[in-house]
Amino acid sequence: MPVFVYVLSLAVFAQGTSEFMVSGLVPGIAADLSVSVAAAASLTSAYAIGMVVGAPVMAAWSARWPRRRALASFLAAFVVVHVVGAVTTDFSVLFATRVVAAIVNAGFLAVAMSAAAALVGPARQAGATAVLVAGVTLSCVAGVPAGAALGEWAGWRSTFWA
Repeated sequence: MPVFVYVLSLAVFAQGTSEFMVSGLVPGIAADLSVSVAAAASLTSAYAIGMVVGAPVMAAWSARWPRRRALASFLAAFVVVHVVGAVTTDFSVLFATRVVAAIVNAGFLAVAMSAAAALVGPARQAGATAVLVAGVTLSCVAGVPAGAALGEWAGWRSTFWA
């Protein structure tokens, strides 16, 4: 398996962790931003909405881009919105960053799937896809609990920085 498939899987791990990490950070976000726990929990829904809307839109929008440019652009945007999320004191801004993060995550995932498949022969495409998707699975098993522990220890913003 080409090393780049594992690099893509690492990025998918980070994005998968981001997708689900808020579940362990809700009380801290609610207290820090003076919103209800229910409002803070809606950040998970914001991400889900972004993924649903973002997947087809970003896949179509980036279809003509070179894969490296698309992957780098989506990943850079993902980092920027997390920085904004980590420093904001406004819940509506945080909500918006979750939607945008999900949209660029969806775009990244769409391009990464095709890139991983293109890096290997037809006989290894399923394996390359499995390595890529393993990033999401590992994020649920390791990234989200680690993010919750970090958030409890150093505050919810630290998880966004990480």
